Amino acid sequence: MQKSFTDGMGREVTINFPPKRIISIVPSQTELLFDLGLDSEIIGLTKFCIHPIDKFAARTKVGGTKKLNIDLIKDLKPDLIIGNKEENTRSDIEELAEFFPVWMSDIFTLDDAMKTITEIGELVDRAPEASYLNHLIASGFNDLKTLAGKAPFTGIRVAYLIWRKPFMAAGKNTFIDDVLSTNGMINVVNQERYPEMTLAELETTSCELILLSSEPYPFKEKHIEEIQKAIPNAKVMLVDGEMFSWYGSRLVKAVQYFFEFQKELS
Repeated sequence: MQKSFTDGMGREVTINFPPKRIISIVPSQTELLFDLGLDSEIIGLTKFCIHPIDKFAARTKVGGTKKLNIDLIKDLKPDLIIGNKEENTRSDIEELAEFFPVWMSDIFTLDDAMKTITEIGELVDRAPEASYLNHLIASGFNDLKTLAGKAPFTGIRVAYLIWRKPFMAAGKNTFIDDVLSTNGMINVVNQERYPEMTLAELETTSCELILLSSEPYPFKEKHIEEIQKAIPNAKVMLVDGEMFSWYGSRLVKAVQYFFEFQKELS
């Protein structure tokens, strides 16, 4: 049966429903698909789609999110490819869309993430499972927001670094910015998306807390000392980047992570 859906970019995508040969090219959405109960349907994923690890090992790797192996994807003959506007390369998506149905998400907020979970659930015939995940996410993050509003750290000025050499931060109009806000923090980086910043520039923002993400750059303990020396008045912490930036079913696990994170800040 043919069925049409509108993706996160407003494109109409027509697929054979329900899809039986799915390639996911975004790690957080790959994890979501497995958590929705799909297994045999997922025939390909990227080398970064490592969760769940046992499923990762048994699937064909179709390259990286930014550099897909187009020929291999064509050989796999998927009946659905699921990607994301920010994480995948436009030229790759446009080429693949000439041959296969490609459904794209476009996510900036927690509300966007839950809407996408609903839409993907409908797309792959797992609507009840998606609804349950959203129930857990919504109730958990509502509690987090309530607790953050009463916490002593509420309104703390924070910078979230995602890269080194050059340093890059998560700015406005990003999913990370919305997660920071939900946890009661004020992002000092006012530029859009992911601007480059020197430590000297960061110091002028009067940030009180600097979070070093585990991905895409793998910040380590040694980097705390480097940044603390340059910005002595700020607290510097390592954080789990997946919890701040993965917008699929990982958000269920993120709730407990942020409860502990808020305790550490209080």
